Amino acid sequence: MTTVTIIGKPDCHLCDVAAEIVNAVVAELPDAAAERLEIVERSIADDPALYELWWEKIPVILIDGELHAHWRVSSDRLRDALEEAMK
Repeated sequence: MTTVTIIGKPDCHLCDVAAEIVNAVVAELPDAAAERLEIVERSIADDPALYELWWEKIPVILIDGELHAHWRVSSDRLRDALEEAMK
């Protein structure tokens, strides 16, 4: 199982855009690949440790706990990274 974690906060326009990009990329994946993918959304507003780590970089995208992107998410780069992670 590959996990994509979206770290953001409520009322964050860039966070909403990042989540839309993640969801669009996942929707384009073949069903077999999408079934092996878990999307987790976390908020820095709910977790002081996440706030301390990421407050100035949100939205943050992690793939299996590793930093993939922050601030802006590229759908092409994300697609390539997910395909690589799920090999």
